Formats: sequence, structure tokens, C-alpha cells
Amino acid sequence: MRNPLARRPVETERVAVRLELSGPRLSESLARLVAGAESQGGIERYVEALKLKGQLFCDAFGGGGGPEALEPDVFKGLCPFMPTVRRRIARWLERPAYDALREDIAALVAGIDDPAATDSRLAAFGARLDQDAGQRWVRDLAAELLHNIAPERYPLMNRWVWDAGQNTGVIREIWHAENPDHMRIDVPDGYETFLTLREELSTYLAQNGFFRDMLQYVDLLCAQIYAEYICEQGSSYLRTDFSAEQDPLEYTRRLLGLDGVKAGSGRTRLKTIDGSAVVIDPRGEHEPSA
Repeated sequence: MRNPLARRPVETERVAVRLELSGPRLSESLARLVAGAESQGGIERYVEALKLKGQLFCDAFGGGGGPEALEPDVFKGLCPFMPTVRRRIARWLERPAYDALREDIAALVAGIDDPAATDSRLAAFGARLDQDAGQRWVRDLAAELLHNIAPERYPLMNRWVWDAGQNTGVIREIWHAENPDHMRIDVPDGYETFLTLREELSTYLAQNGFFRDMLQYVDLLCAQIYAEYICEQGSSYLRTDFSAEQDPLEYTRRLLGLDGVKAGSGRTRLKTIDGSAVVIDPRGEHEPSA
């Protein structure tokens, strides 16, 4: 995937984070993910959709002038792919509010080659957004942007992956313990934790025969794990988005912003930033659609 913002990352010393993950729980979720995708064109179809989504973000942020010149209509085209953000960001999509948002986005992306400063940049993001600066969705917006622009460098860091303050997320659902629902997991929700999670899930997937497109498969597995929690809890986390019983991968797709990937179809349409549709077929071929 072409990433016009990619530069050589700053080399820093890693801070060890220890995660105790449940192998049986991972096996169950992986099996359900593969089985659920089987009747919908295969799991490779979702991998290709994630790649296309990432390319849309790279194209938008790599355009003339970079993030500082990102126009509201272009950014609006990206919002449907950020599910924990899209229903809360409406008031920031019109000028002059959008100009303040764009300044924060430009500052966030300017440090994209320095992952060691990720936590401080996430904490600073939203300073220009007035009363919304303390809103938790603002952090999700920053995490979504970093991950979609530079997925190799930035793993999924949304609150649904891990929220230490609320003790909820993917990490709790796969934590190896007698009863993780009734214990406090002492793991920070910083960059190093999310990076460690991706590394451990990558190792697990490799041990189970997945060797290509590891970034996308890790994202799909994370979304599947939390989608199962949503089903179990009656859609309480994002009830606006997850309010009805759907097919096995409906919540998984929504968490990753792939709502356009329809169940039971071998071909997929996603809207590009210029409003045209791109069709994805199971063989991984992209073509414009009328």
C-alpha cells in the first residue's frame, strides 16, 4: 500500500508490557470469524476491503498540501469508515469548527514518524476542540487516523481494543484468568500495550497457518472478539450503531468501518473520497463501478 506520509521511524527502546492471553478463547473467535466469512465470499474479501480503506486514507492525506490542506468534503468521505467517531463528529465538519479540527489533525500526523511520542500526541489531540476536548471519542478519532494512515506503525488503539479506565475491550475478553469479568486488569492503555497485543496475535495467527496480510487479519480477529462481547451484552457499547440482530459478521464489519461489505455477496462496494464506488471481488481485484 502506498503511504505518502511514511518516513523512517524514530528508533526508541521498547518498554515491556506483559499480556496474559487465553489460547482457547482466541481459537474460538478465530474459528467463528473464518466460518462466518465462508458464506460471504471468504475472509480474504474482508482483508482486501481493509486494504482499500487504508488506501483511501493515504490518498486523502497524501494529496496536494498534505493534512493542512485537507478539505472538509474529503474528510467527510473518510468519516463513515470510523464507526466510533462518525455519529459524534458532525458539528466539526463545517467551518469554522472544521478549521480547528484540521489543525489538530495536522499536528497529530506531523509526528507520524515518531511512534515513541504516540501517547503524548494522543493526549494532546483535541486541544482546539473546545468542550469536546475531554470527550472520549476524540481519542478514538486520533487512533483511527494514525492506524488507517500508517497501519504498519500504529496498531488498532481504539477504546474497544482496550480501555484501562473502564477495564473493557478486546484484552479483557481474551485475558487468561479464572474470571476476567470480575477482576481489574493492571495493563495501561498506551501505545506499547497495543503494539504488544498485535505482536502476540500475529504470533498466534502464524502458528495457525496465517502468513500473509497479518495486519489485516489481526484487525479482523480483534473486531471479531469484541463483536462477540457486543452480542453477549445486548449491544450496550455502541447501541446507536449496534441495535439489531444481524448476520454473524455484522458487528465485526461495523467495528472496522466496513459496513459496505454486504453479507452473502462475493463482491463489495466501498465509496472512495471522490464519491465513486470501488468493487472488490474475492480474488482481490479492484475495479471502478459505474
